[in-house]
Amino acid sequence: MRYMITLSVIARPDTPPPGELMEAIDKLGEEATKAGALLDNGGLAPSTEGARVELVGGKLTVTDGPFAEAKELISYALYQVRSKEEAVEWSSRFLKIHRDLWPGFEGEAAIHRVYGPEDFA
Repeated sequence: MRYMITLSVIARPDTPPPGELMEAIDKLGEEATKAGALLDNGGLAPSTEGARVELVGGKLTVTDGPFAEAKELISYALYQVRSKEEAVEWSSRFLKIHRDLWPGFEGEAAIHRVYGPEDFA
């Protein structure tokens, strides 16, 4: 099963991410890749560089960012795992290194199953 995991920031310290955090993120990514779990990941530009396309009442509307959400979406990862629990475990590990290495960071990982052709027999 594939899962798309997105990371949103709730609160960010005034300091940039420490080098130790970036090293730990790289190490975790390498581990997940070697395990065959991590398929793709990347950082996302701020919403100021984005847009939304909505369909409401038959009308398409395009809105340029920034968007007023309290939580800014900052990154994503695509995992191939055996279960939702395994996706939750990888996400928890990612957030734990933030907790341990960047005090004051608060974030949220949203985990969504990605359907494939096998899900629509």
